[in-house]
Amino acid sequence: MNKKAFAARLRHACAQVTAAEDILTEIDSKFGDADHGLTMAKIAGAIAQAVEESQDGIQAMLDDAAMAVMVLNGGSAVPLWNTWLDGLQEAAPQGDEVDVAGLKAMFARAFEALDEMSGAKVGDKTMMDALIPASQAIAAYSGSDEQELFDAAAQAALQGAEASKQFVAKFGRAKSYGEKTIGTPDAGATSMAYFFQGLAQG
Repeated sequence: MNKKAFAARLRHACAQVTAAEDILTEIDSKFGDADHGLTMAKIAGAIAQAVEESQDGIQAMLDDAAMAVMVLNGGSAVPLWNTWLDGLQEAAPQGDEVDVAGLKAMFARAFEALDEMSGAKVGDKTMMDALIPASQAIAAYSGSDEQELFDAAAQAALQGAEASKQFVAKFGRAKSYGEKTIGTPDAGATSMAYFFQGLAQG
């Protein structure tokens, strides 16, 4: 896959998140600060602009995206997404081509970076409820078709976000609501799932 194709997938991912702003706000308004939709729209906009303006290879493009997110004012999602994007760029090729093995290395490093920072596991009702299964699906993929890889990741992320409805919040403001949070999906997991849905749009 060349940089142009990967950039297009990133733009689709950002568009999915931006389109879901009202849904994310609605979810976050129940037990959070009701700012997740706005924060994610800012993050998606920053990533999309960095991708659009990038003149260099894949690594530089992702580095630009991480930097663009880092300078935003926003909730807890900003440093988390910056860390994840920074992890992606650390393992990305400098040139304009990446194969499935390269993508697997990138997403493995991105997960590793965020896992070190977050410490949240599946069941804690955070963005990791979508990211962990998506990352596992990418790691488990044994084929050579990037579309199949992104499809598997998107499906896993969506199932993970859906499963977060069953969990009691263990982090952030929602933690104080305890079992009342059961029945509502996690906003962070939902936005991550939307991002992976967009990545799967070839």
